[in-house]
Parts: sequence; C-alpha cells; structure tokens
Amino acid sequence: MANAINWFEIPVKNFDRAKKFYESVLDITMMLPFEGMKYAMFPADMKNGEIGGGLVEEQGYEPSQNGAVVYLNGGDDLSVPLSRVEAAGGKIVIPKKSIGANGFMAMFIDTEGNKMAFHSMK
Repeated sequence: MANAINWFEIPVKNFDRAKKFYESVLDITMMLPFEGMKYAMFPADMKNGEIGGGLVEEQGYEPSQNGAVVYLNGGDDLSVPLSRVEAAGGKIVIPKKSIGANGFMAMFIDTEGNKMAFHSMK
C-alpha cells in the first residue's frame, strides 16, 4: 500500500459557497464530474499516485469541527493559501507553525464549519 489515504470528501451545506471558498483559497478550478449531483473534485493526478478528493452536498453529509482533520497541500509555502482564508469567509484557528522536520501546518474553519488544515515543508 503506497498511501493510507485513497480519497477524501468534505461535506458542505452550501455547495456554491464552499466551491467558491476552496477555489479562491487554493487558486484552483474544481471539476464537476457528476451531472445533477452537487459534487466538485479537487485537482489530482491519481494515475500518478496523487490523492484526490471532493466537496459534496448530499443528505447524510454533515460539516464538522470534530473528528478527523484533512490536511490539504499548502504548496511550496502554506502562507500563500492561508493568507486567503479569512478574505474568502473562513477563520484561521491555528496560524502557521513549525512541526520540526515535518515542515509546517496551520488549521482553519471553512465556510461550512469544517475544521481543515494545510501542510507544507516551508
């Protein structure tokens, strides 16, 4: 097994707001793969081992600040996407901090109430 994580889904209550938040913060365009379903996929080259995931608004999916935390790729320096969190409607709860030889992390609450994080090596 190459990765412990294969796929992740972030539950949302307002699909359009959440999609706009993540596209703005990460400076990406999310794919809409399923017609008639409120689902958007983060960019990932899964054929080359990258981990993929998406936003989903559907019955049974509830945003949460409790439980597992998804660490999104903060790029070369997580300060860049982190600097966009509050302007996009989120809240920073742990500013960028060193985690020693493992790089840096920061935690935030997205527009839907999910506790999320960024990781980068610098």
